[in-house]
Amino acid sequence: MLPIDAAAHSCRWRRRHPVDKAVLGLGLTLLAISLPPWPGAALVLLTALTVLLGPAGVPPRRLWRAYRVPLGFCATGAVTLLVQVGGPDGLVSLADGGPLRAGELMLRTSAASLGVLLFAFTTPMSDLLPRLVRAGVPAPVVDVALVTYRMSFLLLDSVRRIRQAQAARLGHTGRAAEWRSLAGLGATAFVRAFDRAARLQTGLAGRGYDGTLRVLVPEARISVRFTVLSAGLLLALVALTLVLEGPLS
Repeated sequence: MLPIDAAAHSCRWRRRHPVDKAVLGLGLTLLAISLPPWPGAALVLLTALTVLLGPAGVPPRRLWRAYRVPLGFCATGAVTLLVQVGGPDGLVSLADGGPLRAGELMLRTSAASLGVLLFAFTTPMSDLLPRLVRAGVPAPVVDVALVTYRMSFLLLDSVRRIRQAQAARLGHTGRAAEWRSLAGLGATAFVRAFDRAARLQTGLAGRGYDGTLRVLVPEARISVRFTVLSAGLLLALVALTLVLEGPLS
C-alpha cells in the first residue's frame, strides 16, 4: 500500500463521508485558483496545512513525502516565468515582472496542491469509488477504476520483490547489469500483470459476474455540522482576502 493510502486509512477523518471532506478539500483548491494569489492563496495554503497537521492528524513526514512531488512541478513551472527567450536583451534574459508572476504561480499551485492532498490524505479510494455510482458515474467505469486501483498494489508489490531478487543476485553491480535487470523487470512485470488479469477474469466468471462488482462500503452519513463549518471556513477565507487585499497590495 502506498504511504498516502495508508495515511488515508488511519487518519482521524477516516469514517467521515467523502462529501464532507470534498467540500473542505476541493473547496480550498477552488479558492486557491480563484482568489488573488496574495493574500488569498497564501491564506488557503496556511489553512490547508493547519487542517492537515491538526484536525486531520496527518503525520508531517508523510505529508512532506507526498507534497514534495507536486511542489517540484510547481517550482519548475514558476521558474519558466522568470526568463524570456529573444528580445533586445539577448537570447535569454530576465523577464519584466517575472519574479512577481513566478511567485504568484507558486502560491496558487502549491496551495491548490495542498487542498487536493487534504482530500487524498483523508479519503481512501475504496470509500470513494463505490459511491461514484450513486453520483451518476456509469457502473462499468467505476468497476474498471476499482479493479485497476486494487491491481496496481499487487503489481507494485511484484516489482518490489523482483527488484529485491535482482539485487540479491548482484543484478545492480554495473551499468550493463542495471540495463539487463531493468529489461528483465519490465518483461516479468508485464507477464505477471496479464496472468493476474486472466486469473481475475476466470474467478469473476466462476462467481457469476453479471457486469457489476458488489463491494461492502463502510456506513457513513453526511455531517451537516461539518459541512456547514467547512463552508463557513471557506467564506471566512474569502472575506479575509477581500479585507486584506487592499492594505497588502
